[in-house]
Amino acid sequence: AYSDAIDSTLAERREIETTVYQPAEDSALLANAIHEQGRGRLLEVGTGSGWVAVTTAEDVDAVTEVVASDINPHACRAAAQRAVSSDDTTTPISVVQGDLLTAFDTNSFETVAFNPPYLPTDPDAEWDDWMERALSGGPSGREVIESFIDSLSRVLVPDGIGLVIISSLTGYETVTRYIETAGFSYSVVI
Repeated sequence: AYSDAIDSTLAERREIETTVYQPAEDSALLANAIHEQGRGRLLEVGTGSGWVAVTTAEDVDAVTEVVASDINPHACRAAAQRAVSSDDTTTPISVVQGDLLTAFDTNSFETVAFNPPYLPTDPDAEWDDWMERALSGGPSGREVIESFIDSLSRVLVPDGIGLVIISSLTGYETVTRYIETAGFSYSVVI
């Protein structure tokens, strides 16, 4: 449903945007998953431009509050501006700068959603700019996802739900095994 709102490719945006991840096809996938299963207080990790967070606040009645976070200060400013500019929501939206889940208390969220960086990247070449950081998943493409999964149970309430985009580039079966090893069950939403 949300893919129609994404009108340019990442490559096209990369030519003009070098500090903040803009909505792309994977953003629409995450928004659709939240629409299907998001509820209660929701955290979007790695919010980038804030598109998913604001779309959630505007369109998902089961979500009562949205917290958008990113390690990138430029992304936090962009997400806050998008939230302030939204005229279509009464759902509260806040933006927090932080690294993955470290800034959040135990049992804070009913839903945590994440579109992680997943491109396998040489660690010597990945931190030159914020966009590279937004796309780099480390040497295997799974390092950021694994760190997220390792901390997820701490911030979720009992019976909370985590939604994460998994790219074929990271090894779907390897990531789902990691999820199970961390004590979670999983299902394919979209």
